[in-house]
Amino acid sequence: MKKRVLLIIPAFNEEESIIDTVKQVENFYDENFELNYVVINDGSTDSTGKLLTNSGKNVIHLVSNLGIGGAVQTGYKYAKLHSYDIAVQFDGDGQHDINSLPALISPILQEKNNFTIGSRFVPGEKSNFQSTGLRRLGINIISILIKIVSGQRLYDTTSGYRAADKNVIEYFSDSYPVKYPEPESLVLLLKNGFKFREIPVNMFERTGGESSITPVKSIKYMLEVCSAILLLSFKKGKEEL
Repeated sequence: MKKRVLLIIPAFNEEESIIDTVKQVENFYDENFELNYVVINDGSTDSTGKLLTNSGKNVIHLVSNLGIGGAVQTGYKYAKLHSYDIAVQFDGDGQHDINSLPALISPILQEKNNFTIGSRFVPGEKSNFQSTGLRRLGINIISILIKIVSGQRLYDTTSGYRAADKNVIEYFSDSYPVKYPEPESLVLLLKNGFKFREIPVNMFERTGGESSITPVKSIKYMLEVCSAILLLSFKKGKEEL
């Protein structure tokens, strides 16, 4: 029996790209697994919600903006409720390459890992899009800090292209970081003994809209996320979350 895979697509004000992103998912097929999706419309104030509803897409409309952490956790809860075997976070802005999905979930299908991270920076591999120099610097700093607190080196610590097995779906359904979910969740997984690895994937520049991250916000983000990681490092395990 084929494993059931759910793409969780968080979307906030993505009217320029969300329909094209969903169509790419709908047109994708792999004989090794059954693929479905759910868009989490995170309280968008533009036409994102209307476009999804009018085009008959599978969407959950949040009544207010919860942020990326709350939106993705909603997707994990949906995956748990509908008994999916694997849940994959997939951006609504067109940055993630759906053709990288089989490689991303392969270690989970083979039951070698609980969680995989789609990475642009695995040594020896190169994605079409690797972000700005400032962001890469920030990612490297977070990578070094995670290695200090956990002993494991990860290269694409802020990647939002990631896959989880049923055990991680169950865990994240109950407890998921809200403010800085990508790097914080990696620390939690490491501390709770989940097996995961980075998988080389391809990514693109945004196909529509603009990123809300400015240089000033980047500095603030770095200070806060590093503090959050250090605080998490003092937790002993799942029972303390």
